[in-house]
Amino acid sequence: MTAELNKILVTGAAGFIGFHLSKKLLDMGCEITGIDNLTPYYDINLKHARLDILKKYSKFSFSKCDISDRPALESVFSRCKFDVAVNLAAQAGVRYSLENPHAYVNSNVVGFVNILECCRHYDTGRLVFASSSSVYGANTAMPFSVHHNVDHPVSLYAATKKANELMAHTYSHLFGLPATGLRFFTVYGPWGRPDMALFLFTKAILEGKPIKVFNHGNMKRDFTYIDDIVQGVVKVMKRIPEPNPDWNGDAPDPGTSYAPYRLYNIGNHTPVELARFIEVIESALGRKAVKEYMDLQPGDVPATCADVDSLAADVGFKPDTPIETGVQRFVQWYKEYYGL
Repeated sequence: MTAELNKILVTGAAGFIGFHLSKKLLDMGCEITGIDNLTPYYDINLKHARLDILKKYSKFSFSKCDISDRPALESVFSRCKFDVAVNLAAQAGVRYSLENPHAYVNSNVVGFVNILECCRHYDTGRLVFASSSSVYGANTAMPFSVHHNVDHPVSLYAATKKANELMAHTYSHLFGLPATGLRFFTVYGPWGRPDMALFLFTKAILEGKPIKVFNHGNMKRDFTYIDDIVQGVVKVMKRIPEPNPDWNGDAPDPGTSYAPYRLYNIGNHTPVELARFIEVIESALGRKAVKEYMDLQPGDVPATCADVDSLAADVGFKPDTPIETGVQRFVQWYKEYYGL
């Protein structure tokens, strides 16, 4: 069942995906309430620069708010009845979760239950929330499918995202809250996160510094361009999840439910070897990288690949931007943003 998009809450609106999604929805004429806690996990100036663009729209309003702060979040929900709440606010990053686990529990667990409670008590139409490809953890059957069990996470970040999926299902079951979880696969593009490989590699190559190539280059990632991610999210936002009439508790399908709940992968379904990814960056920059080969990092997985058949069947969309196109667009943005 499809529905109109009018008044929308976007949490993490100053973040990479939140910014692009908010801008897309504003261009569509939607009224957006954005919240973000503007954490200094990475360059705060980048977040302010994204917000400066969004604030030019008359239909955008912003509140500095941490989703783990329940009274502050309730204040936002009490001012407007949202057709959709899109939760993109989270403490991101696999490796940082080894250093600062409490940040992940506060934002991704406490903050998420606050979102669920606000959606329940303030009559929000439905919830769309960011999960992650990291929930597949120790799974090795490729491509990763939402119909596979994901019970062996290899980082606390992944465990919190799996917890989000379980918590959302509980609210769909108990309170009939329509909820859709989206497992994003290695998102990249303009205005991206400085802690991600593309940003780190581009910066290092331009500065003549070595890049760290983990697992000695034997990595594959399903790199997914930001415009494809946003298009997928918007299509899912328009679709109200409905119970699966064929769901069976004797053989439970993890990706659907007897409740109004769905999970989707959003990925390019075309894994790229890290060596090839580096070649594309070198080509876009016109410079060679100095490579420093390293072991696989704790919490990392050697390969990811998204099965997007459910997404295609339900909303008629599959990401397809090739890395050659996406990396070139990122490099162009990077040079313009930093005045190079």
